[in-house]
Amino acid sequence: MIYSSSQLLDKFNAYLLRLSLDRNPKGLYEPIIYELSLGGKRLRPILMMFAYLLYKDDVDVLLPQAAGLEIYHNFTLLHDDVMDHSALRRGKPTVHKVWNENTAVLSGDAMTILAYQLMCQCKAPYINKVLDVFSKTALEICEGQQYDMDFEVRDNVSIEEYIEMIRLKTSVLLAGALKIGAILADASEEEQQKLYDFGIKIGLAFQLQDDYLDVYGDSKVFGKPIGGDILENKKTFMLISALNLSEEKQQQEMMRWIRAKEFNPKEKVAVITSIYNQLGIGDLVVEKIKTLYNEGLSILSSVNGREAYKSELEKFANHLMKRNM
Repeated sequence: MIYSSSQLLDKFNAYLLRLSLDRNPKGLYEPIIYELSLGGKRLRPILMMFAYLLYKDDVDVLLPQAAGLEIYHNFTLLHDDVMDHSALRRGKPTVHKVWNENTAVLSGDAMTILAYQLMCQCKAPYINKVLDVFSKTALEICEGQQYDMDFEVRDNVSIEEYIEMIRLKTSVLLAGALKIGAILADASEEEQQKLYDFGIKIGLAFQLQDDYLDVYGDSKVFGKPIGGDILENKKTFMLISALNLSEEKQQQEMMRWIRAKEFNPKEKVAVITSIYNQLGIGDLVVEKIKTLYNEGLSILSSVNGREAYKSELEKFANHLMKRNM
């Protein structure tokens, strides 16, 4: 039997439901259950399972690690929402809005511990390697978040710095999921690295697509209000490119809105988006996304795993990159 991504998703969600999170104190665990119930595509568990299935069949053995990674991912989203003061996540109120910020922080801390507990539920020969990848990944995500916050107060962020920030904040978790799956399947170190590099490229493309959809997407599909990055002056690939390519008058207009303490949100989004349109920033980002995606597929093609699952993995990546574009 060849598992499809939808079948792996069903398998993973069934396992997640069986996890014993209905425990006391309710004030700690109910926000965790709520955060996980918000859904999402479960990209990281599915990538981990596909990486494993490239080499072995008994995919159920890594469900604890897949769950640990997904819980950790949702912890990062929970804390991101607190730091960004976000009111919605996947179209629903965020944890700190339903409860409060203190609860969100503490429940997020508990999610990290739960993630590590699940990561350790593998056979002894794998524990050190799995935890090395997971710990390195978790620390790099924190580094990426710090860079993201640092960039908020800088006007001179380069494209290279931004790419490194999203590599740390987003890509390494996708890459880590693939590498852990390969480790648990006894793949060679060369194969592990190829899958990791594939994950980095796809992760970069995925995050740049997030930047694009924040400006040009449908809020009902995207799950967040359109223009959030513009309103928060996030140094995205789009804003940095616009500042680099703009003429003096356009640059002055963007900086005026960036520095404004009081403004009409709809007007700010409309003005900045108009400048993006004038400069062709949307097309520029789409081209960069395609380049990174194709580089990722090239790496995947060199992997020596089973062709059927290489095809499923490519199909899954392709499905991700066509979300409302």
